Amino acid sequence: MKKFETLTTTASCLDRDDIDTDQIIPARYLRTTERTGLCQNLFQDWRYDVDGKEKADFVLNRPEASGAEILIGGRNFGCGSSREHAVWSLLDFPIQVVIAQDFAEIFKKNSLRNRLLPITVNPQDHAACIKAAAARHPFTVDLQAQTVTAEGISFGFEVDPFARTCLLEGIDNLEYILKHERQISEYESNRPGL
Repeated sequence: MKKFETLTTTASCLDRDDIDTDQIIPARYLRTTERTGLCQNLFQDWRYDVDGKEKADFVLNRPEASGAEILIGGRNFGCGSSREHAVWSLLDFPIQVVIAQDFAEIFKKNSLRNRLLPITVNPQDHAACIKAAAARHPFTVDLQAQTVTAEGISFGFEVDPFARTCLLEGIDNLEYILKHERQISEYESNRPGL
C-alpha cells in the first residue's frame, strides 16, 4: 500500500449535510467486491441525469474538480448503512481526504481501514475551507504533523493513533500484526501452559 504522509492538492466542495452512503454510491451498484471501477457510480444520482449524461452543475463534473483529491462535505458525512463501497468509490475517484464538520462513526472507521482520511473540523475552519476551495487554493494535509494548511488556513486535526500509524507506514491491520510476528511467536512460546 502507498504511504500517506503529505498530500497537496485542490479541493472540491459538496457542502451538504447528511450525505449518506446510498447517495455516495447507490445500493444497485454494490454487486461487486472489487475496489476499482466504482468511481463511475460515485454520487450517481447527483452526477448524472436520467439518460446517463453528466449534470454540468454538479461539483464533481465541473472542470475545476479535475485532479482535486480532497472533498469538503457538511455535517454527518457518511451516515446511513455501513457499506465499504462508499469509501472505495471515493478512493477510486480518487478522493484521498474528506473534510467535514463530523462523520458517521461507521463511515469514519471504514474510511480509516481503507486509507481514506476523514478530517473533522469546527464550523469556522469548515467555512474557511469552503472559501479556499472556491478560490482554487491548494491544500496541504500533513498527516505526520496532523495539520491542514491553505491560503489563510492552518489548523490541526485528530486521528486515531493506530490508524495514523497504519496510514503513515502504508500498511493495513493485518500487515501491522505480521510486522510483529517474531515478538508474537516469542510470547506464545514462553507463555505458561493453560
